[in-house]
Amino acid sequence: MREDVEALDIKDVTANWVNSVVLGRQIEERIKALADLAHTPLFFGRLDYLPTTQQGQRFYIGRRHVHDAVGDPMVIDWRAPVSQPFYRASKQDPQDVALRRRFGYTGGDLTAYEDEHLSDPAAVTFSGSAGGTQTSKLLQAEIERPRVGPMRDIVATIQPEQDEIVRSDLSGTVCVQGGPGTGKTAVGLHRVAYLLYAHRERLARTGTLVIGPNRSFLHYIEQVLPALGELEVQQATVDDLVAHVEVRGEDAAATAVVKGDARMAEVLRRAVRAHVTLPTEPLMVVRGSRRWRVPAYELEEIVSELLDRDIRYGAARDALPQRIAHAVLVRMEQAGEAPDDRVQDAVARNAAVKAVVKECWPPVDPAKLVLRLLGDAEFLAEHAAGLLTEDEQKLLLWTKPYRSVKSAKWSAADAVLIDEAKDLVERTHSLGHVVVDEAQDLSPMQYRAVGRRCTTGSATVLGDLAQGTTPWATESWAQALAHLGKPDAIVEELTAGFRVPREVIAYASRLLPHMSPGLAAVESVRENPGSLSVVTSESLDADVVAACRASLEHEGSIGLIAADARIAPLAEALTAAGMAYLSPGEETTAESRLTLVPASLAKGLEYDYVVLDEPAAVVDGEPDERTGLRRLYVALTRAVSGLTVLHSAPLPAQLG
Repeated sequence: MREDVEALDIKDVTANWVNSVVLGRQIEERIKALADLAHTPLFFGRLDYLPTTQQGQRFYIGRRHVHDAVGDPMVIDWRAPVSQPFYRASKQDPQDVALRRRFGYTGGDLTAYEDEHLSDPAAVTFSGSAGGTQTSKLLQAEIERPRVGPMRDIVATIQPEQDEIVRSDLSGTVCVQGGPGTGKTAVGLHRVAYLLYAHRERLARTGTLVIGPNRSFLHYIEQVLPALGELEVQQATVDDLVAHVEVRGEDAAATAVVKGDARMAEVLRRAVRAHVTLPTEPLMVVRGSRRWRVPAYELEEIVSELLDRDIRYGAARDALPQRIAHAVLVRMEQAGEAPDDRVQDAVARNAAVKAVVKECWPPVDPAKLVLRLLGDAEFLAEHAAGLLTEDEQKLLLWTKPYRSVKSAKWSAADAVLIDEAKDLVERTHSLGHVVVDEAQDLSPMQYRAVGRRCTTGSATVLGDLAQGTTPWATESWAQALAHLGKPDAIVEELTAGFRVPREVIAYASRLLPHMSPGLAAVESVRENPGSLSVVTSESLDADVVAACRASLEHEGSIGLIAADARIAPLAEALTAAGMAYLSPGEETTAESRLTLVPASLAKGLEYDYVVLDEPAAVVDGEPDERTGLRRLYVALTRAVSGLTVLHSAPLPAQLG
C-alpha cells in the first residue's frame, strides 16, 4: 500500500501549484501513516462468523485497514463496526461469532494463538473476554510483556467495559473514574483514535487535543496514537494552553488554592465590566454640511443594552460604533436621505464616534488587568466584595506590586487567571474533542480553561479521585464537570485492574479509607505471588542500589521512586555504584532501563519493577497528610510485575 502511494504521479493532475503542494503534502502524510512499525504486527485477532449469518465469513482484526493489490480487505481496522464483536462478544452473547482467535507475538513473530468457540455451549471461554471462566494466557502475557520505551497501545486487549467507553458517541462528554492499572489513559487515547475514524472529516475541521499533567507524561504516551495510524492529534499541558506570559514565580499552596477557586471568575468578570462607563454628553457627527446629534440618554441606552446582553467585552466594543452609527442613520432617513451600509460604516469610523467608544468602552489588556488586581488592594477589594474574605484577598496581593507585565513574576495560577480574562474579552477557539488525563489534579479555574477549549465540542475526562495530589484536588466528579461546563457528562467507573498485581494493589489500598473514604478499591485480575517485598533497612542508600541492581536482572523497565528531597542523594549513590539512570521523560531502551523518578512526577507512569524508597519521606514531603498519603498511593501502584519497598524510618501507620 505504501509503495502504491509512493508511485503516484501528480504532475498533470493539479490545476495550479497551490493544489500541487497541498496534494503533495497529503501524500507525504499518507506515506507516514503507512509506515511499518518494528515488532508491531498488522493483525492480532480473527473473527469467524457463523455460516448462517449475513456476514458468514472470516475477518482478521488489526490496528489499521490493509487491502491487497486489487483492493480487497485483508485486515479490518479494529474501529470498524464489523470488528466490535472481537471486544464485546461472549458466551452469553456471541453476536453471531462462531470463533474468536487471539494471536500471540514475540518480537514481531507469530508464536501462539488461542481460540474461543463462542457459539459452542460445550467449549471453554476465557476470563479475558466477557463472561469467561478460564484465564486467557495470551491476554495475561500481553499485559505482562516487559515495558521498554514509551507507552504502547492496548488495542489487542481492550475489555468489554473499556470498549463501551472507547466507542461512545462524539456528541457526549464521558468522565472515566479509574484506579491504578484499570487502563483509563489507554482507554482515553483509543477513544480519540476511534472518534477520528468514525468522524474524521468533522474532527479534521475542528481539531482534537490531548491534555496531560506534565511533559514527561506526554512524552511517555506520544507514540500510542501514531501506532494506531493517527498523526494529527495535538498534545499539551494546561500550562501550555494558558502560556500568555512567562511563568517565573511560584505561589504558596494557600494562595494557589484561592487563585484556582471558581469565585475568581466572577471577580475577573466584575473587573472587566468595570471599565465600561455610561456616556454623559451628547454626540455630534458632522458629515458634509450637515450635523447629526445623538442625545446622551440614547447613547446610554445603547451602552446599557450591550452590557445587559453580557456578550464578550471585545465583541461588544466592536458592536458599539455600529450601534451608534445606526442611530445616526435613523436620523438621516427621517430627514429624507437614503443612506446605505457604506454610509453606516463611514459614520462608525467617524472621529467623534471613535472618541465616544474609547471613553465609554476602552480596550482591556487581560494581563494588565490581572496585574492590577494582584497589585492594587483597593481595586481587588472593589471587585471581590462579597466573594472573597479579607484574608483571602490578602493572600492574593503581591507583597511588592510589579510595575509592568514583563517585570512581574507570574505563577502558573496567574497565567490561568489571565486566560480567563482573555476569554472575557475575546472568545477562546473551541476544538471538536478534548481529552484531559489526571483531571483530578486540576483546580476549578483550570477546568474552566480546559472547558473553554471544547465549548462547542465534547470531552473525555480521565482520572482517579484517590490520586488527587494537589491542594486544590477535586472532591467529586460532579463538581469538576460543572466547572468544565459539561454537567450532563456520563461518569463511568473502571474497577478491574489489569496492570498492578493483586498483592501490590491490596497493600496500596490500605491507604484508601484514610485519604478517600467511600472510594471502591481496584480489584486486580492478576495474581502474581511474591510481587511485593517490604524491607527494613539499616543502610538505606546502599540497599536501594542493591535492590535496583537485583531488579535489573529481570526483563523490562525499572523505576526507582523516591520523595523529591531524596532524589539528589540517591542520584549520587547510583553514580558512585556505576549505575546509569534516566530521568522521567527520557525513553528507556534495552541498554538503559533504570529511571530515577521523583514522587511528584510518578503519576501516570508505569514500570515492570519498582523500587520505592522511604514511604514516610514521600508522605512528609507534602503540605498535609491526605495529600502525602495520596502521593504514596500513586508511588505504590506504578509496578507491573514487582514492587520492593525499602524503609529505615517507620512505615506510615495507615499501611498497617
